[in-house]
Amino acid sequence: MTAKAKPADPADALDPSRALVPSVVKVNEVRVTKGFWPKIRRTAARIPFADQALAAWYAARDPETPLPAKGMILAGLAYFVMPIDAIPDIFAGIGYTDDAAVIAALIATLGANIKRRHRDQAEEAVQRLKAK
Repeated sequence: MTAKAKPADPADALDPSRALVPSVVKVNEVRVTKGFWPKIRRTAARIPFADQALAAWYAARDPETPLPAKGMILAGLAYFVMPIDAIPDIFAGIGYTDDAAVIAALIATLGANIKRRHRDQAEEAVQRLKAK
């Protein structure tokens, strides 16, 4: 973030109307960069949508993915990594249903930006994570 950039309110990360505001994109990018891998490592074996979340991650990191798509993907992944969400992740069985819904909405909306190579990378990563 530049010195003149206004820090984004944490609630803005979850507001789809603000997902493409540059300061919100930057906050989400930092949040996802720091939190995605630790959370996916802890949960990959337990959540059925791990491959979709990983494919979205790889699409967000791809320089060929258009900036608006990256902003929306980062917003969805930020929701996944944030400890506070609609249904707390600590509730067995239902704790990740809201996260799954967000990832499913991302895939449905931005699926054209998630290429075969992102899905292949995701499959390989899931296999590595489950093997540990």
